[in-house]
Amino acid sequence: MIKKILTSPWTALLTLTLVLGIRIADPTFVESVRLRYFDTLITQKAPTANNIYTVNIDEAALDKYGQWPLPRAEYAKIIKDLYDRGAGLVVLNVIMAESDRTGGDAVLSDALKRYPVVLGSVPSERTKNKPRNPGSAVMGPEWQDQIIQYPGLIANIPQLENSAVGIGIVSTLPEVDGVNRRLPLIVSVDGKLYPSIAMETLRVAAGDSTFQVKLNENGVEKMRIPKFGPVTTDALGRVWVDWSQENNQVSLMNLPNNFNGAIVILGPTAAGISNPLPTAKGAVFPQDVQAATISTMINGVVIQRPDYADGLEIIAILAVGLLLLFLTRWVYVGLASVVIICVGVVFGSHYAFSNFLFLFDATAILSGTILVALHAYGVKFVSEFLQKMQIKKQFGSYVNPTIVERLQQHPELIRLGGEKKLLSVVMTDMRNFTALGESYGEAGVEDFTKVMNSYMTALSIPILKNDGTLIKFIGDASLHIHGAPIDDADHAYRAVKTALEMIEAVKGFNDELAALGKPPVGMGAGVNTGEIVVGNIGAKSKFGYDVLGDPVSLAARLESQTKGYGVLMIISDNTAKLVEGKFPLWELDNIAVKGKTEPVRIFAIEQETEQHRAFLSAYYEGKWTTALKMVPLCKNASPEMEHYYDKMAERLSEGVPKVWNGYYVATSK
Repeated sequence: MIKKILTSPWTALLTLTLVLGIRIADPTFVESVRLRYFDTLITQKAPTANNIYTVNIDEAALDKYGQWPLPRAEYAKIIKDLYDRGAGLVVLNVIMAESDRTGGDAVLSDALKRYPVVLGSVPSERTKNKPRNPGSAVMGPEWQDQIIQYPGLIANIPQLENSAVGIGIVSTLPEVDGVNRRLPLIVSVDGKLYPSIAMETLRVAAGDSTFQVKLNENGVEKMRIPKFGPVTTDALGRVWVDWSQENNQVSLMNLPNNFNGAIVILGPTAAGISNPLPTAKGAVFPQDVQAATISTMINGVVIQRPDYADGLEIIAILAVGLLLLFLTRWVYVGLASVVIICVGVVFGSHYAFSNFLFLFDATAILSGTILVALHAYGVKFVSEFLQKMQIKKQFGSYVNPTIVERLQQHPELIRLGGEKKLLSVVMTDMRNFTALGESYGEAGVEDFTKVMNSYMTALSIPILKNDGTLIKFIGDASLHIHGAPIDDADHAYRAVKTALEMIEAVKGFNDELAALGKPPVGMGAGVNTGEIVVGNIGAKSKFGYDVLGDPVSLAARLESQTKGYGVLMIISDNTAKLVEGKFPLWELDNIAVKGKTEPVRIFAIEQETEQHRAFLSAYYEGKWTTALKMVPLCKNASPEMEHYYDKMAERLSEGVPKVWNGYYVATSK
């Protein structure tokens, strides 16, 4: 019962439960895989060109200016040059929290007053300088603790802070795997809301004096720049960055003649000064991250992870898992369903993103589908494997295990539908079966069954030892062959040898019966060789390894004649020819068995004598009176064949038949 339960495909419910539990718990590795999948969705979008430039302070610029940071008077000149070249708005992505050692703060401050420039500030553990009070309208300020909090802020020196047209937070919020995908547009520092540099740039570009935020117990409910419109974020105030947004990247030393009113973000990229940030599209410098975020907002790209997505995905895992468990009862239907579900889930998630910019995770559903399918089919495989091993064990009871092993390696040796092959057949039958059965009576049926099993086991041992194939037990009779399914050039020799050993095995079995106080039994065997149909024979729905053909019938007829000749084994002329010189052959008769018109010479395994040859000569010539007189002399010469001569004497005493052609016609099977 336990084995049946453990090998049931429904045990895959345990895997389904485990998958659901892991997905609901959502550990870091699951979230990380999900986010990586979202990366593939977002980065597959066709590129979108934007009128935004990032101007890089690279190694060539440092070669010109000679040091980092640049003197602030130089920043003033650069800002003027950018506007002279048609910049629409300049963002200076450089924090200036200390006074300029070259004394250029006043020059830069004057430039900031004449040209609109957005400066950045950085969240920190403590506040340095006095941050400029942001222009924001907040509804629900009591919920400010629901958004991203920082204890302090490093601002620019007041002279520059107050001269800039806008101040934005340079802040990232990496995911659990350290990759930046969603950037916060607002943060809370010391009870005040501060916009990100992207948000502030958009506000200044729109010509607005403030931005508006509505908070609730879950965090950000709404956010907008009045002259620009609503900005969609998650509850933490983050936006998914659309990494298909492209900006123009140029060196400070190779500026275009005309920016055509573009937003220009100036920042360092020289080695050792600014490190790129890990993002969904790889390592990206901070100003390029800001450019992609601004472009995402300007173009109204609202990438969303719906609030119901987690619940929907969990329900999908459950529904798909249960459906698969039902469908795996049909192997190919189940496998096809796995493929269809996997393809459908991936296609569905891609469709939802391509058409609605919704992020749905296919990985959890795919993983759940595959794991449940692997469990269900793995159990089915194990179950079928155990069944095959059971079949092997059962088949091993009919065939030598060595042959079973060879058949496993070369299953083509077992021909479907059967083939004609030269084989040797051995048919046996128990003698005194009725007396043995009666000795147990009706009450001893179970004990009698055990004894018969012991008898069959005793017979099967020589068969397997001599590489025979046990075809079947038919009541107290047995049928086995030599030479199939594995070819055996000595099949006739092995057949005769096996039959002799089976006779000896019955003697050992009689010792067991004697110990039980039961009557002894005997066994007759018929051996024949001929072309026989062998293979998987039967109905389409039920077939087995079997043999068909006249040589099989003849073997059965020879076995039934053993009683009439007083011997335990009779072999045919065909078999005798193949074993001549390997066994002593004693010709018994020339007989047309029941149902046959052509006679066959039959033999016992015994050493012939001259007296016997003379006896047979008189017998075949129809001189039965002479042959009968020779019986005593023959018995003396071969006392072990006494029963044979007694049987022949009975026949001879009846006189020669009216029609005698030198062979005996059997009247019974």
